[in-house]
Amino acid sequence: MPDAIHSKGVAAGAGFLSSDKLLAAIVDSSEDAIISKNLDGIIMSWNNGAERIFGYRPEEIIGQPVLRLLPPHRKEEEIDILARLRKGRRIEHFETTRLRKDGALVEVSLTISPVKNERGDVVGASKIARDITAQKVASRKLTEANEALVRANRLKADFISTLSHELRTPLMAIAGWIQILQEGANAEELAQALIVIDRNVRAQGRLIDDLLDMSRIESGKLNLDIQRLDLPLVITAAIDSVLPTAEAKGIRLTSAFSCVGGIVMADRNRVQQIVWNLLVNAIKFTPKGGGVHVVLERVDSHVEISVTDTGIGIPTEFLTRVFERFSQADASTTRRHGGLGLGLAIVKHLTELHGGTVHVRSAGKDLGASFVIHLPLTAAHQAPEREIADSRDASLDGHLEQGDLTGIGVLAVDDDADASEVVRVILQKSGATVRTAHSMDEALLAFEQCRPDVLLSDIGMPDHDGYELIARVRSLPGGRTVPAIALTALARHEDRTRALRAGFQMHVAKPIEATELVAVVRNLADLHRSE
Repeated sequence: MPDAIHSKGVAAGAGFLSSDKLLAAIVDSSEDAIISKNLDGIIMSWNNGAERIFGYRPEEIIGQPVLRLLPPHRKEEEIDILARLRKGRRIEHFETTRLRKDGALVEVSLTISPVKNERGDVVGASKIARDITAQKVASRKLTEANEALVRANRLKADFISTLSHELRTPLMAIAGWIQILQEGANAEELAQALIVIDRNVRAQGRLIDDLLDMSRIESGKLNLDIQRLDLPLVITAAIDSVLPTAEAKGIRLTSAFSCVGGIVMADRNRVQQIVWNLLVNAIKFTPKGGGVHVVLERVDSHVEISVTDTGIGIPTEFLTRVFERFSQADASTTRRHGGLGLGLAIVKHLTELHGGTVHVRSAGKDLGASFVIHLPLTAAHQAPEREIADSRDASLDGHLEQGDLTGIGVLAVDDDADASEVVRVILQKSGATVRTAHSMDEALLAFEQCRPDVLLSDIGMPDHDGYELIARVRSLPGGRTVPAIALTALARHEDRTRALRAGFQMHVAKPIEATELVAVVRNLADLHRSE
């Protein structure tokens, strides 16, 4: 053992330990492993710290080669250590791994000192091994967290850049055609402008919907309307919605449905959204003349929906990240395909909310891809989903066809003059009498003057918002029973809940289709008159 501890000045007896006993007590009380060995690598002494770290009792390991503590890939280290010791060299804080009795690896920091005899010859070594496994694990976790943070920041920067591009591109088309119309356009240009503006407004609406869906998913506030599904009907609706895009690109879109033979309980709109997202993704990445094939079949206790394309494929290194939000195989400014990188992340989250799973397969570049959705089957018995949907939507469908608001007075409140003007024109074209207001004070004055059949109000307004307005209206004579609709860009689940609690009968997110707006106003007015 090292001769750094001397006996001089240490008295035996009277409660004091002898130098040998003191040295042994110090060694055995150490949390570190303190081991000695000779120049043949044979272990000569073993303290309590060594037993704790490596698991061997002294009688099991003393007299054994120290190589028993070295993993196979570390055996060469002992040769180098012994060579350095024979030259009288000290090794300090050498980080390596050693082998426990149970076969587990432990990370240690070694300090090894040569032990010399009275003549100064090196006769062995003392080794202090400190268990640094916890520190190394913590260090690795910190490194991984830092790398994840760097990657998240990079993805965020890429996403913001992509979002700006994806929002500005349709805005450019909209603004450009509006300028053309303002300068004067013929009938052909007018027709083309309406088509382009409508397409780009819808594209922006889908981007915003994706962002809101991801926000709801991450906050755990996305609710499902669970009902029995007619899966072929739902999938066919998704296929029909993307068919014009596929045909315009020259892509053959086919499907094959086998008998499911079981009941699927799910949210109709969300399942259609899942399939729609997969189809849009497949069409986007499939060149002209390619094909997209949809298959529905039963596999054991679940149904399988697969969307397979003959497109550009997915790089092997990207397959594990394909469902990550904001993640895109190509986020560069030269990429050929647009999008926010949210569609597949939404597919994964929505599928898992239904108790299902989603998988992707691709053989690589230019070899296409296949996305497979698994949804569980249930033994529950309910009325056919088609009948449920038909009965639920019959009233609304009838009003959509009629589109008649004759005799219905509407007070539309919105601080945005353009928004309130659009509402006025849509409702007046359907026969309603519409009065607009751009603030709470204007709205309260108009309410007392015209006593509308329906109040339609924005929520986010300066000075006094829609929540304060509905509270004031409910305190006015006749205001307690007037039907009220919150038409707002505040479209989160918690916004809807707050609007209903504040006193609105309905919460409708902007933008809204003209036919839907008419139907909502008509239904609410009819409901009020029937009471």
